[in-house]
Amino acid sequence: MPKYLVAASYTAEGIRGVLKEGGTSRRSAVEKLVESVGGKLKAYYFALGADDIYAIADFPDNVAVATVSMTVAASGAARVRTVVLLTPEDIDAAAKQAVSFRPPGA
Repeated sequence: MPKYLVAASYTAEGIRGVLKEGGTSRRSAVEKLVESVGGKLKAYYFALGADDIYAIADFPDNVAVATVSMTVAASGAARVRTVVLLTPEDIDAAAKQAVSFRPPGA
């Protein structure tokens, strides 16, 4: 299954919920959300800085991860960014693909 990095920043409402319910409760809720679309949560960390959480999860496809991202965003509790993660083997396969490309000015 493809892996994704999800970074989220809580809104004031979202962080109030974390303060009330705790970090492990939030991780459990996210795990259930991911599993509800056929995914598997691999890692979940709180962070200091621009983003409040980082999670790595396997999802069956882009539609499943989009469903999760839109659901969280629509709740108003967090802003979400999602990054597709590629393995070194994925990059090897991409490097072997033949493409037709002309750089600008060439």
